[in-house]
Amino acid sequence: MIALLGAKERRGRRRKGSGLESNFEKYAVLARELGAVDAIVICVRDIVFDPRTYIKCMYGCSTWGKSWICPSAPGALKPWEAEDVLSRYKKALIIHTHDKDTSQMISLSIESKAFVDGYYFAFSMSDCGLCQECSFPDREPCRFPRKARPAMQAMGIDVFATARGQGLPIETLADESCKENWYSLVMLE
Repeated sequence: MIALLGAKERRGRRRKGSGLESNFEKYAVLARELGAVDAIVICVRDIVFDPRTYIKCMYGCSTWGKSWICPSAPGALKPWEAEDVLSRYKKALIIHTHDKDTSQMISLSIESKAFVDGYYFAFSMSDCGLCQECSFPDREPCRFPRKARPAMQAMGIDVFATARGQGLPIETLADESCKENWYSLVMLE
């Protein structure tokens, strides 16, 4: 079991000597105000990329081939392509919640705020929950193309290793009664 520091202790530890711009911290504060359990500004080099996420999506996800944000969708970046694109960012905000909808709402709000603040390449990643059922299987266009974003794992990010690297809690769930930890990521700069 990983010994976890409190959110306040982790944030204090990271800021010391981290060189992260303090103006990005305002997005972590906003995320917590919007309902995040925690939110931490990280360097993009601390994001763990692993193309094996693709096979976990393909052979383990019940929505494979059924969603516009799935790596199986036409034109979607494959994980090995996404790493090159996402590595051009310098900073990111990892957001921790206990449910998918909150995670997505917060990450989209932070992306929008960062865009208005002048970070025009701000981009969020979060499991999509905008529609009860995606229009993709019906060959219909996405109902929310300005809001739909891919999940971190669909972009080749090892969510477990990335969250654990920041001292954040994440475990595989033994059953549906276990408390879930949802993560989203907003690329900044």
